[in-house]
Amino acid sequence: MGGDALNNPFESKWSRLTQSPYFIYLLISPLFLILFAYVVYPFYQTFLQSFNGEDTLLNYKKFFSLASPANLEALWNSVYISVFSVITCAIVGVTMAFLLERYEFPGRRLLSVLVLVPMALPPLVGVLSFTFLYGESGIIPRGIQALFHLDKVPFALKGIWGVIVVHTFTMYTYFYLTASAAIKGFDPSLEEAATSLGAGRIRVWLKIILPMLTPSMVAASLLVFMVSMASYTAPLMFGVDRTMTMQIYLARTNGNLEMAATQSTILSIVSITFLILMRWYQNRRNYQNLSKGISVHRSEVSSKPLKMLAVIGSFIGTLVLILPILVLVLISFSVDGSWTVQVLPPKYTFDHYIALFTDERTWRPIWNSIQMSFVATIGNILFGVAAAYAMVRLQFKGKTLLDILIMVPWALPGTVVAVNIIAAFSTENIFAFNQVLIGTFWILPLAYFIRHMPLVFRSTSASLMQLDQSIEEAARSLGATWWYTFRRVVLPLTFTGVLAGTLLAFVQSIGEFVASILIYSTSTIPLSVAIFQKLYAFDFGTACAYGVLQIVLILIVLVISEKLSKGSAGTAL
Repeated sequence: MGGDALNNPFESKWSRLTQSPYFIYLLISPLFLILFAYVVYPFYQTFLQSFNGEDTLLNYKKFFSLASPANLEALWNSVYISVFSVITCAIVGVTMAFLLERYEFPGRRLLSVLVLVPMALPPLVGVLSFTFLYGESGIIPRGIQALFHLDKVPFALKGIWGVIVVHTFTMYTYFYLTASAAIKGFDPSLEEAATSLGAGRIRVWLKIILPMLTPSMVAASLLVFMVSMASYTAPLMFGVDRTMTMQIYLARTNGNLEMAATQSTILSIVSITFLILMRWYQNRRNYQNLSKGISVHRSEVSSKPLKMLAVIGSFIGTLVLILPILVLVLISFSVDGSWTVQVLPPKYTFDHYIALFTDERTWRPIWNSIQMSFVATIGNILFGVAAAYAMVRLQFKGKTLLDILIMVPWALPGTVVAVNIIAAFSTENIFAFNQVLIGTFWILPLAYFIRHMPLVFRSTSASLMQLDQSIEEAARSLGATWWYTFRRVVLPLTFTGVLAGTLLAFVQSIGEFVASILIYSTSTIPLSVAIFQKLYAFDFGTACAYGVLQIVLILIVLVISEKLSKGSAGTAL
């Protein structure tokens, strides 16, 4: 053997290299390089741009100036909307989870299916449906006005509270999914013990149930807060100009890149600070369930008045949940330009759906989105699987840093990610292969790749954690190489997790609007921007037909991913 090593010096050097304690850092270096190039570097460029000018702090002085308080008002409104969205989503989501998991009543099964309907609504499409339903010219306010012969509509969703209502409807599923999972594993003997010791229902809730729900509540709060801070469509549609995302968009479109960079930096700091505070709060106490682990069972509602109330409540809940999709389907058949002051569209046609697949101008945004989302998702798969394997299977210093850097793009609003990309890739640099990416096909796939990094990474990590490492060790002991073991053992056994994250990343890219609106070009207009443009051209039928197509695609993908991941795919969102 010694002779063989001497005869093959390359093999000897390779063997010494692989046995070196530093070899693992050579393996993971591409992951850190990608994160540095497309997460850290763009953020750093935005940060530098915010200090441009003779007075380095000029933009920050303008931002915090009381003489022109637009930016301060926008920051306050964004935080205010986000905090209230967390509270309202928590109330709705946890209440729905508790009712559907703890009680058996007429209509429960139908509600438990429909409760996830908002997940099928992309942000732009969800806001669009609420505008058509409850806006000042919406079907329901106009219908009530016509029915009772009123001089004006009795109510309409608008302003900050309109934004909060839309956020509540579209985001409560984050709380519902996490709280449902926690309640399913909750031991009812804890409540029984507390009740037997004289604790009332309120005390049991405050001291037993809510503390056990804290980890899931914190995780959902993080998601809702960050998604609310990133919200652009709802403030735009309901006339709230003073939010951070709107201010960034206005500064960017007016050519004031330094102020857009300043606003993006401050918004990033707020989002990341909230992330750190919530993580700190979650880690303060131990919320582990040390009881015997008997899962909760549903109690039958026996009282006739309560049963009747449940039936009425289920009917109202079903109607509220399904109306946004029904109204989109209805309007998608309306003739463009025919619906003005009427309660319902007066004329209908199938032309919009025919045009989706026959008219090149109508089909082009769909094909653009499919192409760009596919490219971004391939990148998400390669990076996500490699990063997940490194985090779960390899031992190295810097794991926490790797995890934080992967999650940062999910914590940052889409407008901030877009501004970061503009700051970094408006000029030639090594990370863009000495090309200017702004205005090219590749800029949107890059934005989608950065935004949805965590999806494949998280779902693959969960699958790897459930895979016994001894299976890999057995394959290696039988003479299989690492690559053969990974390809024939690890990937097949974690395939469902990888595929669930892949499908979610793909549909999120298809529906991405906030980042797209800032960096798209006329040749690469995506589906979400096309919906927005059709809406502002009063082509409501075409806009809704696009929206229905998005919903159908997302529903198909969600059903497949939920089946594959046995119900855990939704939490990856």
